[in-house]
Amino acid sequence: MVETLIRNGRVYDGTGSDWFGASVAIEKARVRLISGDTSSLKAERVIDATGKIVCPGFIDMHAHSTMVILEHPEHEPKVRQGVTTELIGVDGNSYAPFLSAEDLRNWGMLNGGLDGHLPEDPQWLTVDEYLSQYDRRVAVNIAYVIGNAPLRISSVGWNDRPPSDSEAKKMLELLRSGMRDGAFGMSTGLTYPPGSYATADEVAALCKVVRDMGGVYVTHIRYGSGDGFIDPNREALDVGRRTGVPVHVSHYASTWKRNGQFRPLLRLVEDATSDGVDVTFDAYPYVHTGSRALVMIPEWTHEGGPQALLARLRDPKARSRMRQETDPRAARWRAGDGITLGGFRKPRNKKLDGMTIGQIADELAKDPLDALCDLLLDEDLGISEVGLYANNATNNRKVLAHPRCMVGSDALLLGDYPSPRSYGTFPKMLGDLVREEGLLSMADAIRKMTSLPAQRLGLQDRGILRDGFAADLVIFDPLEVHSPATLESPRQFPRGISHVMVNGVLVIDDGEHTGALPGRALRNG
Repeated sequence: MVETLIRNGRVYDGTGSDWFGASVAIEKARVRLISGDTSSLKAERVIDATGKIVCPGFIDMHAHSTMVILEHPEHEPKVRQGVTTELIGVDGNSYAPFLSAEDLRNWGMLNGGLDGHLPEDPQWLTVDEYLSQYDRRVAVNIAYVIGNAPLRISSVGWNDRPPSDSEAKKMLELLRSGMRDGAFGMSTGLTYPPGSYATADEVAALCKVVRDMGGVYVTHIRYGSGDGFIDPNREALDVGRRTGVPVHVSHYASTWKRNGQFRPLLRLVEDATSDGVDVTFDAYPYVHTGSRALVMIPEWTHEGGPQALLARLRDPKARSRMRQETDPRAARWRAGDGITLGGFRKPRNKKLDGMTIGQIADELAKDPLDALCDLLLDEDLGISEVGLYANNATNNRKVLAHPRCMVGSDALLLGDYPSPRSYGTFPKMLGDLVREEGLLSMADAIRKMTSLPAQRLGLQDRGILRDGFAADLVIFDPLEVHSPATLESPRQFPRGISHVMVNGVLVIDDGEHTGALPGRALRNG
């Protein structure tokens, strides 16, 4: 007897091939495809998928769920989209390895507006200890890359300076140890201090370890370097040229420097591929961004770490300098489609969630920069922002259609008004880009969300529906699947996704969360 039998569905196996008719049996958390009559096969549970698609579970290549999922392990905003595996530790902003609990706590405060807040008493320092926090405790699988920020903090400290020889050696040792513990590679966030203090040479030295250990280099580019357009991406690809490491660029083309231009960026990828660089990238089908609100504060304020940053936020002279440097963005702070803030935890601030900085300044009768600094101080730095980036919807879709592009939601799950991508990325791909716009075939869209990211990470038994593979899968109605999430009302679950299975266990059953937490911490090697 099998545990679950799915009959009458259209099976897309995730490889990019068209659908075929088959029943899908689940035995001991593994897939078995059965063609022909299954009427004599006994099953504990039979699911009739008539008129629906059965495919592998979706893999989110850019997730900011790290601390949020520990607090809310049911993880409904993502698993209801069909996500069964997430890549965390992206943007250089990961939570292991650390050598001291104090550094971990300070890092958690600095990054709280991006990934959520640390538990009161975190029980880890190493990658192995950290990954154990997720194993069989959350709804989805977790794959992890080591951010360069904790490597730097644990060796160089919080200052903007190059590492000494001994400090550089310590970073390499920490990286090797973390990859032996199961990390799939390393990430950088080259606009997020202190990880942004790393030079290209420093990154390349680390990437040689990643290459030698069979990992991937995942990068949030250095947006402000050179021309702010081609040059930041060229830096990322040059690391691949210099070291031979596979390169994956996060949220590709999400820059405001060149409105709507995408062809030069795609040519950059194609030229690098012709040169032998193994490069891929991810994108999401929205024009709204999101990050920790600290991205609006100049980088020099971070020198010396979070405690020094807090002191500068209080200092009138430092604020005066910040105000001069942020004035060019003031129009965006006040515009109707400008930057909004969210993720407030203090009751007195929750009324401000989803308001633009200009609206908040008016509400508080303060200068916008003072309002932002005061709120960052009041909330221990841990607030987020949602903005609008320059790639319009048409050009964004051109990037998504590229054969080397996969899907990463870049979802922040904080506050009442997160970016709509947090609740809608994967159903929007299927509903808008496939069914309504015809930009992608169903087979190609599913491949971008399943086998392509699995291959990028080296997940040997996921991303494809094949005999013996792990039973991560999704059942959805191709005529109904869509996301109702909007900027004004973002926290809406998708429609048309009826079942989601993780490691052979139904987490979403007939559209309802079962409460099951079968997710695993997947480990490289």
